[in-house]
Amino acid sequence: MSLDTTRKANWFSRLAHPGAFMNWSGPMVWPLAGITAVLFVVGVWFALYASPPDYQMGDTVRIMYVHVPNAWLAQFTYAVMAVAALGTLVWRHPLADVSAKAAAPLGAVFTALALFTGALWGRPTWGTFWEWDGRMTSTLILLLLYLGIIALWRAFDDQLRAGRVIAVFTLVGAVNIPIVKFSVDWWHTLHQPASVFVAGGPRMPGSILTPLLIMTLAFTFLFLTLHIVSMRTEILNRRADSLERQHAARSPGA
Repeated sequence: MSLDTTRKANWFSRLAHPGAFMNWSGPMVWPLAGITAVLFVVGVWFALYASPPDYQMGDTVRIMYVHVPNAWLAQFTYAVMAVAALGTLVWRHPLADVSAKAAAPLGAVFTALALFTGALWGRPTWGTFWEWDGRMTSTLILLLLYLGIIALWRAFDDQLRAGRVIAVFTLVGAVNIPIVKFSVDWWHTLHQPASVFVAGGPRMPGSILTPLLIMTLAFTFLFLTLHIVSMRTEILNRRADSLERQHAARSPGA
């Protein structure tokens, strides 16, 4: 390994160490929260006032500005957990299981919101709150995966052991992510196919695309902010548990 590669690896290891993470992540929380707040203010203004009703769906289209970002983050958060699972199993990364545990409740909330707003959108658009099509069913399975992972974290007292077990479970469940993504292409479904990141450019007018992209960015920054805060909280909880165990081991009655 070259000297430059070794230096980069050491720099990354120091940056990812829990103590170093606590040092550099703390000053980032409030700036990220500020950016998130500004994006939401701008996004909500565009979504509610600056964008016109859709020529087919009318004002129902405004639900999309919340539904699509949550659907995106439902998949993105699980992808983050899958990468963290690899970090736990392959690289024994000291923050990998912390990241995975912190992300799971956030992913569950985003997925639940995607399902709820999708049902609100579906009733006036398709005439039903729920249909067992590929996208809806695979997203429901995604929610169950999140809930199962959260339950597993709570079932173990040893969080390091839990991290390895849950990493395997997470990677197995990652098979569902491409199913969620491509279900509208593979099977007959009520959902429309991709209309933003497609060959030839977006298939929607700028007046609708603009608030959609701003709201997606706002929700993404919300995830980044909450994920960092949740990771910091988990590290502090583990430190407190470690100190409590050390104190119990040193006490005369131990």
